[in-house]
Amino acid sequence: MTAEERSNATELPVTHIRPTSGLVSLKLGELWEYRELLFFLTWRDIKVRYKQTALGAAWAILQPLLTMLVFTIFFGRLAKIPSDNVPYPLFAYTALLPWQLFAYSMSQAGNSMVASQQLIKKIYFPRLVIPISAVLGGLVDFCLAFVVLIGMMFYYQVVPTQGILLLPFFILLALATALAVGLWLSALSVKYRDVRYTLPFLTQFWLFITPIAYPSSLVPEKWRILYGLNPMAGVVEGFRWALLGKSGAFGPMILASAVAVTVLLIGGLAYFKSLERTFADVV
Repeated sequence: MTAEERSNATELPVTHIRPTSGLVSLKLGELWEYRELLFFLTWRDIKVRYKQTALGAAWAILQPLLTMLVFTIFFGRLAKIPSDNVPYPLFAYTALLPWQLFAYSMSQAGNSMVASQQLIKKIYFPRLVIPISAVLGGLVDFCLAFVVLIGMMFYYQVVPTQGILLLPFFILLALATALAVGLWLSALSVKYRDVRYTLPFLTQFWLFITPIAYPSSLVPEKWRILYGLNPMAGVVEGFRWALLGKSGAFGPMILASAVAVTVLLIGGLAYFKSLERTFADVV
């Protein structure tokens, strides 16, 4: 190397990458610096999901629609479960939309670190980008299925109230819940590969403790706050209130759900970042 080449080399910027230390070194500002990577990973997940499929995006509509039909037959017609004076198909489908968004996003985020192990081993980037991109990918399915909900509301002549302006808040709450749980699961799955086998059971159990097939009004009032510690209970009731105007969404249950999501998300972020420095070695 000539003297001129050595001089030019010393002028190049040098970046030192060091592992984070402590639970508070979240470095969330790095997410903005890697926003383009976040976009491309999200877009990659969307394309991979619909690539070489027979029905393509129709799966996003068929899943909640068929589940709604099953719930209508067994819970609405046979079990005669009340639906707060709302046609039961609309009652169930309105709840299934945020549930599908949460369940898909949580599952994808929980498996995201192991699925991206080759990428993690090769280059440096904020590892938070991986579970966040997995969560955001579920928004496409949600938007497609929401078109069917608009048609159902038109068919049943249900006009949303001004509460629909707060619908983005409840969507954000569903995404935050999926990300919070996904962070815990994705970090744990790096160390314990059998964590992924708990996801189907966790999703199924969570489905039945969430007021999807039944209204939260069946829960005794004295237990509503405790019931609200299930974040998806607040999300589902919030959706019904915003779109159908038939549920008291801003009660103590909603507040309990918001607090539970906040605590779960902060804890998930801290736990994920505390293990981040070991991901490339362990995965």
